[in-house]
Amino acid sequence: MLLNIILATVLVSAISLIGILLIFNRPVKEKFLRILISVSAGSLLSVVFLDLLPEAIEADLYAPNLIFGVVLISIIFFFLFERVLHWHHCRCEYHHGEVNPKQHLAYINLIGDAVHNIVDGFLIAASFMLDLQTGIVVTAAVILHEIPQEVSDFGVLLYAGLSKAKALLANLLVALSAVMGAIIFYFFGQSFEQAVPLMVAFAAGNFIYLSMSDLIPELHHEKEPKAILKNSLWLLFGVLIVYFLILILPHT
Repeated sequence: MLLNIILATVLVSAISLIGILLIFNRPVKEKFLRILISVSAGSLLSVVFLDLLPEAIEADLYAPNLIFGVVLISIIFFFLFERVLHWHHCRCEYHHGEVNPKQHLAYINLIGDAVHNIVDGFLIAASFMLDLQTGIVVTAAVILHEIPQEVSDFGVLLYAGLSKAKALLANLLVALSAVMGAIIFYFFGQSFEQAVPLMVAFAAGNFIYLSMSDLIPELHHEKEPKAILKNSLWLLFGVLIVYFLILILPHT
């Protein structure tokens, strides 16, 4: 059983390579980066409001006001986290021209993604502990849910100034946190089961903050009407990808 769990989570982690399969060989021009930002913002927001928060509330372990309270705490936490990092970079490094002023977004994205991946590891481990068939179905569902988000994460890391190689490596390393989450749940599942909805809410707050404070404001810089329309359509496309996947796939 443990071997099946590890293999399943390694497979899920490998989905982070989807970024290289789709866009690694493409030149990262300004217009293409705006498309990635638009799709990222739309898919992250739809993951939050159509998947993460409904799952956290439907778990019925905590009152909805506590779930949303954790979301609020998460948003405030990442606001302060971003302010501290931005202040540190501006005071200590950026005036020397050594650091991209958006580099702090990479840290914010990777933290939230790590929490989300750990929860995915919990879910996969729990499903295999029920039976093999359930484990396979849940793993397939998690993989398909992860594809749009991994592309979004890759886009955010590129927007934050990381090179393609560094963005891919960072995404892959953080994706491996799903393996850690699965192993932890296998051995200590009962101790962590109660914390899963709160961890999901914390990850949701991270995605909301990242989308609303950094990605969508970047799209407001566009002034050309045609480009504004295209970016809006790409944002809607990001929302629809997650929406249709949730309709088609069983909830984990």
